[in-house]
Amino acid sequence: MERNTKKNERALRLYLARHQDEVEAAQRLRYRVFSAELGAQLSGPPGIDQDEYDPYCEHLIVEDEVRQEVVGTYRLFLPEQVSKVGRYYSQTEFDLSRPLALNSRVMELGRSCVHPDYRQGAVIVLLWSGLAEAMSMWEIDHLMGCASVHSTDGPALGALYRSLEANMVAPEHRVFPLRPVPGFDANAQATPVELPGLLKGYLRAGVRIGGEPCWDPQFHCADFFVWCDSRLITSRYQQRFLEPVAHGK
Repeated sequence: MERNTKKNERALRLYLARHQDEVEAAQRLRYRVFSAELGAQLSGPPGIDQDEYDPYCEHLIVEDEVRQEVVGTYRLFLPEQVSKVGRYYSQTEFDLSRPLALNSRVMELGRSCVHPDYRQGAVIVLLWSGLAEAMSMWEIDHLMGCASVHSTDGPALGALYRSLEANMVAPEHRVFPLRPVPGFDANAQATPVELPGLLKGYLRAGVRIGGEPCWDPQFHCADFFVWCDSRLITSRYQQRFLEPVAHGK
């Protein structure tokens, strides 16, 4: 998988990492976004976001060839690799027994981020173009992952959750957070927090919300579980898809 595009004087290349130095370049971007920008408490070597899942994942990368710098990345966790770690990353935050009972081929998306200078849309469009190709190549039935909302306002997050009711999975496929958000109240009369760009894009693509959010103390955010039938991610999303976004685990 490899693709090149030029936009606004930038030469962007999409590819799957095949060497450790490429993976580490993606991990450095992740550290910049998650730690330096958002204040996450990350383990691993200085300047790198690295965890136990990375060696078993595919790393989708967008590189600015002029600057020779990784400017966007997605981590893809294939079902064949789950047994090597023992569980999906999302299972550290949610009870996934209901959706995983479908016994479909599920690819988990994670650690998505875009360099702050490249959040005008082209990078995320390329990344999702690569996702569409990956789903076809690996015969994936469903996508899942966590979309982060950086807020500590429990009532406002409850109001946001309530506003997303039309975008929920069926009750028989709901997930349950292992760490509820402190102060979360779906019945509170509060103004919802702003819907992040990543979550907006997911919903536009037909992605569904799996249930109430989980609190992630490491990243200091609320995570919404997202689930999608891969057939919805078609070629039309390769051309026009998301508003500019920044990050999502």
